Amino acid sequence: MATQKLFEVIQSDSILVLTLNRPKALNALNKQLIGELHHFFVKELKTYSCKGVILTGSGDRAFAAGADIKEFRTMDAREMEALSALGHELMFAIENSPIPVIAAIEGYALGGGFEIALACHMRIGSEKTRLGNPEVNLGIIPGYGATQRLPQLVGKGRSLEIMLTARMINASEAMDWGLLNKVVAPGKTVSESKEILQLIGSKGTTAVTKVIDVVAAYYNKNCNGFQEEIKAFGKLSATDEFKEGTQAFIENREAKFKN
Repeated sequence: MATQKLFEVIQSDSILVLTLNRPKALNALNKQLIGELHHFFVKELKTYSCKGVILTGSGDRAFAAGADIKEFRTMDAREMEALSALGHELMFAIENSPIPVIAAIEGYALGGGFEIALACHMRIGSEKTRLGNPEVNLGIIPGYGATQRLPQLVGKGRSLEIMLTARMINASEAMDWGLLNKVVAPGKTVSESKEILQLIGSKGTTAVTKVIDVVAAYYNKNCNGFQEEIKAFGKLSATDEFKEGTQAFIENREAKFKN
């Protein structure tokens, strides 16, 4: 008998809503779910024509409340390292997606759930959102990239505070610290994310993709982000999107991109 997928994808108005579907486990990330998400972002996403992806969790209690700790207990050190490597591959696939990915966070995003949110291009939370890396409570560290991505958003001191104290950050703090792009009423994170993606979708597709690409280059130690910007700036000036955008500006009208 085929194993049931642990997430579902619904397309509406050229936007994909990807919902983690382990409500009894508060959408915790186990090996199967990580593998399925990795396959989706590496293989399946390119088969869709869409403006963006919203990543959210089923129910109103949690986006994803960490990893599956019971599964951890059955794995040896070699298996845990392999799981961490797979998790990193998933996070890089999300982070480097040419299509904008927004995390719509209702309730808890902890541990691995927080890490998958950090890999998204933006994060929308509700007033009940709680974020954190409680791994030290288990005698382990974050394994899917938080030690590297969190400092990019909030700096070294605050990152160490979050990871070493294992305390949860509320929505107000998360907004002040730059972890969330916006805080909305409970139940409104997906609709707010759709509005943002609709706005992004009205812009030049190639330009949007290049912004994501060049910003990512800043954090890539093997790239010179400034040089990547120079090259992208030059290449985009030869596109039909640039011609339409500049002509629309001169004619004082809205650009009509062929997205």
